[in-house]
Amino acid sequence: MDASHLFEFAMLFAFGFSWPFAIWKTFRAKRVDGKSPLFMVIVLAGYCCGIVARIVDADAGNDWLCGVYLLDMALVSTDLALYFHYSRKNRRGEGR
Repeated sequence: MDASHLFEFAMLFAFGFSWPFAIWKTFRAKRVDGKSPLFMVIVLAGYCCGIVARIVDADAGNDWLCGVYLLDMALVSTDLALYFHYSRKNRRGEGR
């Protein structure tokens, strides 16, 4: 693993580390005030670009980074799903 892979992992870890907290906050509050679905979709698009970069690079030694991207994408997707779930409930007046 070269330094660029290490720093890429550090970036993915730092971004990915924050999502469980955001998910937990949304789940507990059952509100999505201040959340931006557009932002989350842009983040997902960025992660997709990162995966494509790993595939294009075709270095078998960095395939594991695709797994980290996929994990981060799963976290963002969970938060996005919660956004749509609770925003729909909040509009219907079913929140808290």
